[in-house]
Amino acid sequence: MRKIALVAAASAAALSLAACSETAEGVTDAAEGVAADAEANADAMADKAGDAMEGAGDAMEGAGDAMADKAGDAMEGAGDAMEGAGDAMADKADGAMDAMGDAAEGAAAKAEAAVEDAM
Repeated sequence: MRKIALVAAASAAALSLAACSETAEGVTDAAEGVAADAEANADAMADKAGDAMEGAGDAMEGAGDAMADKAGDAMEGAGDAMEGAGDAMADKADGAMDAMGDAAEGAAAKAEAAVEDAM
């Protein structure tokens, strides 16, 4: 009877061990599946992040180009305005010089007339 009980206990232990082994294999398979899913998700996230960064880089490059174009246009406009202001100043200076010449001629004529009258 003891031998039967001992054999029964050994059989139970063997069955328990086999069940644990199967459970361990199932856990291992599940863990491997989870790891594979995690790796696939990480790869997908890395691809999406790379695409997003590339898109952001393109957008920044476009914004830089637009800013450079606008700055160039503004500088060209400022140059044109300065040229126009210079031309206007030159015209005013010419007008002032003409007026001063006319005034000097008028003053000389008056002085000459005054000298003639005085004689």
